[in-house]
Amino acid sequence: YSLPSRWCCLDKKKFILHLSSFIFLLSACAPVVETATSPTVTREADAPPTVTVTPVPVSKLGVEAESLRGVVIMAWHPWFGMEASLFETQVADFNATNEWDITVLTAGQSNYAELFNNVTASLAAPDKPQLVIGLPEQALYWDERTGVVDLTPYVSDPIWGMSQTDVADFAPVFWEQDQLGDKRLGMPAQRTTRLMFYNQTWASELGFNAPPTTADEFQKQACAANASFRANDDLTDDALGGWLVDTDSMTAMSWMLAFGGGPLEGEGYRFLAPNNIEAFRFAKSLFEEGCAFQLTETSATDAFATRRALFVTGGLEELAAQSRAFLTLPSADEWTVIPFPGDGTETMAVYGSSFIVMPSTDVQQLATWLFVRWMLSTETQARWVSTMGMFPLRTSTLNLVADYASAHPQWVEAVKLLPHGQGTPRLASWRQIRLVLGDGFDFMFRVNMPVGQVATILAQMDTAVQDLTK
Repeated sequence: YSLPSRWCCLDKKKFILHLSSFIFLLSACAPVVETATSPTVTREADAPPTVTVTPVPVSKLGVEAESLRGVVIMAWHPWFGMEASLFETQVADFNATNEWDITVLTAGQSNYAELFNNVTASLAAPDKPQLVIGLPEQALYWDERTGVVDLTPYVSDPIWGMSQTDVADFAPVFWEQDQLGDKRLGMPAQRTTRLMFYNQTWASELGFNAPPTTADEFQKQACAANASFRANDDLTDDALGGWLVDTDSMTAMSWMLAFGGGPLEGEGYRFLAPNNIEAFRFAKSLFEEGCAFQLTETSATDAFATRRALFVTGGLEELAAQSRAFLTLPSADEWTVIPFPGDGTETMAVYGSSFIVMPSTDVQQLATWLFVRWMLSTETQARWVSTMGMFPLRTSTLNLVADYASAHPQWVEAVKLLPHGQGTPRLASWRQIRLVLGDGFDFMFRVNMPVGQVATILAQMDTAVQDLTK
């Protein structure tokens, strides 16, 4: 930028004065720019942060964890053979791994009858067991005398109990069996049922393409199997072919349930009821017509595998033995299990033993409960199912026994029927009445009596019940 020539001769002071005047004039001519001012905002005081206090769960059982250390408890069980061996193995696992160093000792009592007598005799003794694996009706009997431990507070305890998810994991038919009003007298230890074993391959050869679902269909198939033996020249096998009669008390109960009956009426027992009469008459008429038979020289397992019976009755725990029997033969027969046929309603009687905690000290009772809870864990249950073939007590156990299920499709069919299962009567007297039911059903086949006298047998059973329950 060149200064005008007339400014060249100005001295320094005058130059500065003229330059200042020039800048002032420029600024005076420039447009005015308003400066925006931020509005004044009045703020309320910030609210203090909300602090959520999570309550610490507190046990209601009044036992400190440290007091559990080194506790010893005694468990009596009715098992022998494989069941006893598995139970003792699992006890050893618990003893070696539990965080409280609790030790469980075991004593076998050979069977449920001996266990019942020995526990009953020990009720008033100081050295009675802390845990008994017995039947629910036995627990009811002991509870009426000296009481058994109500496990409701243990199940619901926030520290030592089970979550709602755990409780919902048990099938209702298992969970409810040990419940008496607001009291829980035990926890399920094992559960089984009785079902019909049915030879699908042989039935197909006889012209039947589906298992029977009603009494009528069952009779047709059983009689057709018997007719196939009558058609040959061998007179010694004319009785074979249909249903191999089984007079176990739970078989008798299963027949009654299938016809809509059962041993109970109201608060007590009643066998002489229309549906029960119909069920017993049906079973007896099958026998009279030659469509059901009895054998003494062979087992039901062998009779079924060798096609001497189209139907046999067995417990869930017998499925593995039946599978092995087929494997020993060149036969390629396929078979399955079905519920007892009657009025078309699927049902089955579910029964078995429970963990029963006997009164002792608070510390021993909690230690016993912790062992029971461990026995009912999904992993422990999976081992029991895979070895013994019983029902999985917890639904989540099914995820761990896929290999067993794949190898035992009949077991899978039985598990599918669980929603239709019914428990045994929740009465202490059932331990005796069950024997009356079995004896009456057996008498019907053992004595040569016509179908028309079935009602008489049921009436006599009711008389025996009245005598026992007075």
